Amino acid sequence: MSIAITLHMLAAVIWVGGMFFAWMVLRPVATGLLEPPQRLTLWTGVFQRFFPWVWLSVIVLLATGLWMLFAVFGMAGARWHIHLMLLTGLIMMAIFGHIWFAPYRRLKAAVEGHAWHEGGNQLAQIRRFIGINLMIGLLTVAVASGGRFL
Repeated sequence: MSIAITLHMLAAVIWVGGMFFAWMVLRPVATGLLEPPQRLTLWTGVFQRFFPWVWLSVIVLLATGLWMLFAVFGMAGARWHIHLMLLTGLIMMAIFGHIWFAPYRRLKAAVEGHAWHEGGNQLAQIRRFIGINLMIGLLTVAVASGGRFL
């Protein structure tokens, strides 16, 4: 259990922390300093490096979370906060899957084709979805860390 919970927490920190950094630090700086072609190229590169880490985090979170749910707690024995964690995690994974398969692919194509206006539209979509995922992720962290005490 100690290895599973450690890997689970590290995966959550990588994913949620990466979104927090992107949303609260990188985005405002990039918007203030870079013109659209450079900004869109930067974001495409950032996502290209960050999204594989998100995929790895998703795999680790699912594997460790489901193992702990079924092998350690038991589905019926798990308290409400564990079920809420599972629900919010699955929602976040679905949102990320949408980002990956829809606006991110269109963003890459727009940047490759120098279609800056379309790229900006796709980046705006990604930004909204990441903002939603960040809020859900922070809620999930709060539930995970404090839920057993409520």
